[in-house]
Amino acid sequence: MSNGFTIFTGTANPALAAAIARGLGVQVGTCTIDRFPDGEVAVQLLESVRRKEVFLVQPTSPPVNDHLVELLALADACRRAAAARITAIVPYFGYGRADKRHGRREPITGRVIADLLEAVGIGHVVTVDLHTPQIEGFFYAPVDTLAAVPTLCADGSIGDLN
Repeated sequence: MSNGFTIFTGTANPALAAAIARGLGVQVGTCTIDRFPDGEVAVQLLESVRRKEVFLVQPTSPPVNDHLVELLALADACRRAAAARITAIVPYFGYGRADKRHGRREPITGRVIADLLEAVGIGHVVTVDLHTPQIEGFFYAPVDTLAAVPTLCADGSIGDLN
């Protein structure tokens, strides 16, 4: 494990986190993620993150709420353990389609999620192909949006988009 940064993953896509770590020549940090009998999530970091940069790899793919709460709990654990900086790698940003109201008495849930991520100490978000660029404006923290389509087209993974 690098002395300067650590990568943790939730249960949404540990293979992606392992591939990222392998590409960087490090191992994924050790933590436990369990469920209480009522379904609540329990997270515990099993290594120090004090003064380290932490990257949390956790898409908020279905089941969206479960994976979102895991991300929030991981970030809070890192913040409370004195991480220097927390970056969330969220390839799929759940609630991204809830970016505006269609009438009165409706939430803008994408903004609520942005507020929650920042409230637990996430200072930077990296995502892939947001539903709409305006979601970046929901955050005070920097947001980097990566585009997957050029890569997929270049390696032939998807057909001609024209």
